[in-house]
Amino acid sequence: MKLLRWTTIGYACLIYFFLYIPIFVLMAFSFNDSKLNVVWMGFTLKWYAALFEDAAIMNAFKLSMTLALVSTLASTMIGALTAVGMYKYHFRGKSILDGLLYIPILIPEVVMGVSLLALFSLLQIPVGFMTLLISHVAFSIPFVVIVVRARLDGFDPSLEEAAMDLGANHWQTLTKIVLPIIMPGILSGALLAFTLSLDDVIISFFVSGPATMTLPLKIFSMVKFGVTPTVNALSTLLLLLTLLMVLVAEYLNQRKTT
Repeated sequence: MKLLRWTTIGYACLIYFFLYIPIFVLMAFSFNDSKLNVVWMGFTLKWYAALFEDAAIMNAFKLSMTLALVSTLASTMIGALTAVGMYKYHFRGKSILDGLLYIPILIPEVVMGVSLLALFSLLQIPVGFMTLLISHVAFSIPFVVIVVRARLDGFDPSLEEAAMDLGANHWQTLTKIVLPIIMPGILSGALLAFTLSLDDVIISFFVSGPATMTLPLKIFSMVKFGVTPTVNALSTLLLLLTLLMVLVAEYLNQRKTT
């Protein structure tokens, strides 16, 4: 039993080492006082200072944040209302529509990016911020629906019936009873949509124009000329921001179960 236990621990350590050592190396070399990522020359913060002085990177960061905030707001509203509607109402073809909601999650991103680009070309919509926004809202909605519906699965319908028996109308029941109970799920879905929008590269690559460079696309273009310490610093900040979003979402999910 002791041998099996140590084998399991060693196997788990190898998995985590394989998953996280590249990230730790990237973060460590963002503080390296050398332009080369092969030799450690000492600790410095100059690459972070250079990062904030780069106007192109700051513009990409502002665009990504604006895009993530607007797309999160839109996808959360649409996704939450869709989840509530699919949960409350029963109609013919509901199972088919329910399944169609999850297909965009399974479609490869490159296929979705090409299809969106073909649609915008067919409709003669010039690529830019608006096409980025439509695309990010489109691929974020299914994730919001999944999270909100998971919260609705634990909802007690007798609470709605009690509110209606006490004289509340449908709007009051929705805003005073249903929404406060499922709010942790809505916030978790919003944070997930924000993270997905902020990290997306493949779909944004197809539907962004030359004047709309998001932060992940900026990192991608910088990497073409080599992984510099500035890229490491930028990737580290983006990683920390994403990690913060995931932790907040996990905290809200934990509250759901208590």
